[in-house]
Amino acid sequence: MEYTASLVQLHIDEKLQEKRRLALNNGIPVADDETLQFLLVTLSMTKPLRILEIGTAVGLSGVAMLQACPSATLTTIELEEERYLEAKKNFAAFGVTDKVTAHLGDAGEILAMMDGQYDFVFLDGPKAQYEKYLFDLKRLMKKGATLFADDVLLFGWVSGEEETPQKRRSIVEKIRSYLSVITGDTDFITSVINVGDGVALSVYKGK
Repeated sequence: MEYTASLVQLHIDEKLQEKRRLALNNGIPVADDETLQFLLVTLSMTKPLRILEIGTAVGLSGVAMLQACPSATLTTIELEEERYLEAKKNFAAFGVTDKVTAHLGDAGEILAMMDGQYDFVFLDGPKAQYEKYLFDLKRLMKKGATLFADDVLLFGWVSGEEETPQKRRSIVEKIRSYLSVITGDTDFITSVINVGDGVALSVYKGK
C-alpha cells in the first residue's frame, strides 16, 4: 500500500490543493490524495451528469468532482452548519455555485424527500448510516449508476488488520453490515478496494 500510495500524482487546481492542505491541517475530514485520485479516475470513466454527494464537509471534494466533470451538476448534503456555510463559500470561490444544490440537515431525512435520478453517488457521510441510506439511494440511482462509498475499511478495523478500539466497535459492525448488504444485493455489482481507507465501488444494475 505504501508503494502504490507513493505513485499517486494528483493533478488538480493548485488553489484547490492548497485549500485541501489547509483543511487537513485544521482537522477537517477531506478525502486523502489516494482516495481523491481514485474518485477522479472513476468519474473520468463514468462521465456522470448528475452527482449526489452525502457528506459535503467544506465542499472541496465537490469542487474537485465538478472540475473533473464540467458538464455535471452536484447535489450535496451536510449535517454540520459551520461546514455547510464554509462549503458554500468555497463553491462561490471556485465559480461552481450555479452547478450546486446544497442541503443542510440529516441525510437520512433529506434523501427520503428527494426525487430525480442520479448517475453517480459519492457516499462520504456518517459511516454508521451507510446501510440506512441505501434504500433511498437505490430509488434515486439510474440504471448503470455508480455508488462510491468511502472509508469502508476504517483504519484496518473493519478488515480485522488492526484491533478495533472498544468505543469504535459499534461503527465497525455497522460498516461490516453495509458491506455484507451491498455485496449480497443482486441489484448491484460491487468490489471492495483497499484504496485510502477503503472504497466500496458499486454499479447499480437496476431491477
